[in-house]
Amino acid sequence: MIAALLLLTAQAGAADPVPDATLSRRVERVLERSPVIDGHNDLAWEIRELHEAKVESVDLAVDTAHLPNPLQTDIPRLRKGHVGGQFWSVYIPADAPRAVEMTLEEIDIVRRFVAANPAIFELATTAADIRRIEKAGRIASLIGVEGGHQIDGRLSVLRQYRALGVAYMTLTHGKSLDWADSSTDAPRANGLSEFGRQVVAEMNRIGMIVDVSHVSDATMAAALAATKAPVIASHSSARAIADAPRNIPDDLLRAIGANGGVVMVNFYPSFLSAAWRAWDVARSAYAKGIGVPANVYGAKSPAPLVAWDAAHPEPQVTAATVADHVEHIAKIAGHDHVGIGGDFDGIQGTGPIGLKGVDGYPLLFAELARRGWSDGDLAKLSGGNVLRVIERVEAVSKAMAGMPPVDATDVGSR
Repeated sequence: MIAALLLLTAQAGAADPVPDATLSRRVERVLERSPVIDGHNDLAWEIRELHEAKVESVDLAVDTAHLPNPLQTDIPRLRKGHVGGQFWSVYIPADAPRAVEMTLEEIDIVRRFVAANPAIFELATTAADIRRIEKAGRIASLIGVEGGHQIDGRLSVLRQYRALGVAYMTLTHGKSLDWADSSTDAPRANGLSEFGRQVVAEMNRIGMIVDVSHVSDATMAAALAATKAPVIASHSSARAIADAPRNIPDDLLRAIGANGGVVMVNFYPSFLSAAWRAWDVARSAYAKGIGVPANVYGAKSPAPLVAWDAAHPEPQVTAATVADHVEHIAKIAGHDHVGIGGDFDGIQGTGPIGLKGVDGYPLLFAELARRGWSDGDLAKLSGGNVLRVIERVEAVSKAMAGMPPVDATDVGSR
């Protein structure tokens, strides 16, 4: 594994110094004791869209990077990446019809690929589950609903998702709702509506983590004011380092730290690097102008885009770029409030150099170790912080156990 880590680091280019063998062994020891718990992975959607939802025909026991429709996730790479826990997103588009039905189909996909690999995966719904599964050498599999549109304005649906094992819900995705606003759409709720506050309260009551990735700044502030439990941002980065609406500004990073929550850093280059983001905007505009899709990168791109890429080299985004976001969040919110949310299989096959799949995590940890991070702080980043959040969410839910369900619907969302 040390040799593999050195190879990955060498591939990252001059911007990422190659760690010596001692540093590499140290990272290995940390991640063996405290495996990565990643906050967000879209494998279920990619199996649905790229592989026609034929779950059992996708062999995750082999390298999926070289499939005709490649993936960023498979069991060999999860092992190389020292992943011990994964929140599998059950994403559907914000404007998709049949939201509840599609979400149930996505939950079924996760449950099926977990069941198809019982020696590797096991479903988890509690922090104790995660610890037990990791200790047994398997990968704890949790489920996250990626958008409040997926409850169709009904708290009854929210409760049923929890009963099916859903651990968190992202309050919005790319479109604003009547009850909560997205960071990438015009506001409709101006924070949270009364129903939005009821959603947060019911999530606290049933032990579901409130996820504030994708939401507007006003909605994030309102959710932090409403919640009794810590929140997560399952796949968000720092706006001070890369000015993207999906990233979190310093005042809200501090507020998440004060709340006891965790910001889990996203590996999508558009959220990591202003230069890459500008390059991608120009590339997308060119693709639109000639009528070809822009969401394919590298050699599989349409021929005109391959030529455009050759004439306009992609800006380098490396493990050092990710580390800059991690360090900034740790500086502003505290080392207890940062984690990892790679967003793999939701970023069109992109990623920092050496971090284009779930095997790349050790490269980031080597960079942070090189910068002087202690073993304790690396272990908090890898999984300790989000485990603490889960335990606190469970404690809040237990304290609210005597409260009845909230019987509310949002007619405008239906």
